[in-house]
Amino acid sequence: MELRRDVFQAIADPTRRAIIAMVALNAMTPGAIAAEFDSSRQTISKHIQILTECELLTQEQQGREIHYHFNPIKMKEIADFIAPFRDMWDDRFNTLEAIMKKQPPKK
Repeated sequence: MELRRDVFQAIADPTRRAIIAMVALNAMTPGAIAAEFDSSRQTISKHIQILTECELLTQEQQGREIHYHFNPIKMKEIADFIAPFRDMWDDRFNTLEAIMKKQPPKK
């Protein structure tokens, strides 16, 4: 049985979210990513590996260097999964707000 990484566990880690945010702005090499953190290069490499396995990052070989790119399609899949829950909570908060506006102010 093949073990697949859970994309939600991947984005739950603050270091991985920071990596995604950096790479979303500009493709980066592993060394450039690691330079932005106080963690060891091996630790950052593991984070990059997890993000790549979850398809949140893609890699492109350019000569001897690997550049990591953000995969917006995979992030859209996450956003599409979350959207119904966001809509449900927006509706609930709007209902609560309407109820609270009907209540007379306390003196």
